Amino acid sequence: MGILSRASYVIRSKLNAVLNRAEDPTETLDYSYEQLRNELQDVKQGIADLTTQKKRLEIQKRRLEENVEKHNDQARQAVKQDRDDLARQALEKKKQKMTQIEELDSQIQDLQAQQDRLVEQKDELQRQIEQFRTKKETMKARHEAAQASARVNEAMTGAGDEMADVSRAIERAEEQTEDMEARAQAMDELREDGVLDDQLSDKDQLDRELEELQQDGEVDAELDTLKAEMGKADEPAESETDVDLEAELESDGDDATEASTVDDSEVESELEELKEDEQS
Repeated sequence: MGILSRASYVIRSKLNAVLNRAEDPTETLDYSYEQLRNELQDVKQGIADLTTQKKRLEIQKRRLEENVEKHNDQARQAVKQDRDDLARQALEKKKQKMTQIEELDSQIQDLQAQQDRLVEQKDELQRQIEQFRTKKETMKARHEAAQASARVNEAMTGAGDEMADVSRAIERAEEQTEDMEARAQAMDELREDGVLDDQLSDKDQLDRELEELQQDGEVDAELDTLKAEMGKADEPAESETDVDLEAELESDGDDATEASTVDDSEVESELEELKEDEQS
């Protein structure tokens, strides 16, 4: 196989593949059906033309037959008048017309035979067209049902192009959501650990740690000062004064609790009186 023949073969195969993908079976069936109907119309037109031609020949035949009768009458009249020469001429014309009539009969018979064959072909073609139409509608229904079934199956299994796009969109949304959640958790963890500085505060992590140390130091210094004033800086155990002080503080706390309870009762009573006055 030469280069040109191989190239031609490859091109034809590619074109055939493209046409197969572009071909719609339902459209092909409809086109074939229309072509058959056109052929049937051509056959009917041929039958009509043959019938017209046959009618013309039959008209000519009738005219010739009339002429034959006319020439017979002319020959009789010529014989009555003893004009054999005129009678002979009339009979010769009669003979010519009869010969033409025979030729027309032959042609008419041929046209009639052709017409009969075309009528049979027309009937057969019409029967085939009806059968093809039934098959065509059946195939179209089957094809449409198969397409619908395929679309449903693709939708249910996610194998279709649209469902594949939807699945990919869902996957991308899930990935982005997971990334955002992970980023948010990481930011919370870094903020809790103090790695990230508060953008609304002028203090950085070092300043906050130094401030906490300073506050702790001030509290410790104040506690040491208080202990020094009370002469208790180096005593490891509690003295009687400490015990008395704690008892006094507890007693004061109980008195304060009782006073708070009494005050709360009085306040609630006053609120109830105010509500009754408003309702009245």
